Amino acid sequence: MARSEAACIFCQIANKSTPATILHTDEKVIAFQDIYPSAVRHYLVIPLEHIPTVKNLERRTEDYSLVSHMLEVGQTLLRRDAPQCTQYRFGFHQPPLNSVNHLHLHCLALPYVPRWKCVKFLSVGSFGFLEAEKLLEKLKPLPPIASKV
Repeated sequence: MARSEAACIFCQIANKSTPATILHTDEKVIAFQDIYPSAVRHYLVIPLEHIPTVKNLERRTEDYSLVSHMLEVGQTLLRRDAPQCTQYRFGFHQPPLNSVNHLHLHCLALPYVPRWKCVKFLSVGSFGFLEAEKLLEKLKPLPPIASKV
């Protein structure tokens, strides 16, 4: 593990060297409760591989597949744990507004608690909170160009 990864709290959680309330783990991701929840249910889904931020993702099948899987895991967990909620949000903080330099999907079952915490999840251009679906649109691989014969 590289020095920056060894210091990364989310890498430590992924390697199970730091305690966390683990909700899901598989070969690609691990999900756990946010220690400073902003909603009725607030979970984080992170890749096991250290990827610093959304800015490190590219329009390619691997990155699209990873983010899609992260979203599926988050949706499944919130449907299971907060079925009474009627509104959910899924997204990523963009630099410089991300708190940890390890890609992490915020999965929120609303309402926000306390209500002022909604400010942390505002979408403001290329800053702020990036909805997972919008990120998937940016990452979706382009179809191959058909060659003329």
